[in-house]
Formats: sequence, C-alpha cells, structure tokens
Amino acid sequence: MRKIILGLFVAVVLSSGVMPVVGAEGLSDMKLTEEQKTEMAGLHKELFDQKKVIISKYVEYGVFTEEKGQKIISHMDKHYDKLKENGFVPKWEKKHHNHQE
Repeated sequence: MRKIILGLFVAVVLSSGVMPVVGAEGLSDMKLTEEQKTEMAGLHKELFDQKKVIISKYVEYGVFTEEKGQKIISHMDKHYDKLKENGFVPKWEKKHHNHQE
C-alpha cells in the first residue's frame, strides 16, 4: 500500500513540473500559409456541414425543437466565422478574470 501511495505522490510531483511548460506554449503567434488556410477552411466547412445535417436530423426526430436547432446552427456559424477571422488557428488562451481582489 505504501508503494502505491508513494508511486502516486511521485507521479503527481513529476507531472506538476511539466504543467507550466505545457501551458507556456502559445498558439497566438502561429500563422498558416494560404495553402494551409485553404485546406483547414475546407476541413472545417465539411465538419460544420456534417454537424448541421446531424442537428437537422435531431430536429426531424423531435430530440431538439426547431428553435433549439437553429440556435445551435447559428452558434456553429459564429464559431466558423471566428476561426476564419483568426486564420484557422484556434485561440486557447481564454481571459479569466480574477474576482478575488
């Protein structure tokens, strides 16, 4: 039992040293070439088109209301526009506000 606890403790300590390094890698300075952007645009368009078909089927089968389906599709369209605006490089850095001042 002690070996298991010690092993878990060592794993936590070792992995916590890696976490800040992983978080330090930013994608905000990444730029894709026009060819890469075109390829990513096509892939994302296919993905979102397929998701829209799935949402439409859920509406058809009564899982979602028509209003809910349109809301989901509208959200996906906004997401695609945001990706396009950012050059198809995802922005992972969300601004979290510290409410404890």
